Amino acid sequence: MLAVDKKTFEPEVLEASGLVLVDYWSEGCEPCKALMPYVEELEKEFEGKVKFCKLDAAKARRLAIKQKVLGLPTISLYKDGEKIEEVTKDDATIENIKAMIEKSL
Repeated sequence: MLAVDKKTFEPEVLEASGLVLVDYWSEGCEPCKALMPYVEELEKEFEGKVKFCKLDAAKARRLAIKQKVLGLPTISLYKDGEKIEEVTKDDATIENIKAMIEKSL
């Protein structure tokens, strides 16, 4: 999974063509860390179809707020640079993330 920050977010996510999933997380978010291995499994499953990125929201707080990320974990799906869907907090389950991706393919 590609780690992005405030410098690389725009070229890697907002200027990318196709589907890009962004896992917004932080070191202090236990549910985020518990979810990440499952998101990494999805990355293998959707290889070549979806680009997977992760952003540490604690280190890029302004960027996260600008993307309307108000709670963690948040998993957002972008298509051609536009956010099309996201799951957040209690809805950020592996089943919901997979369903969100499959619906957009």
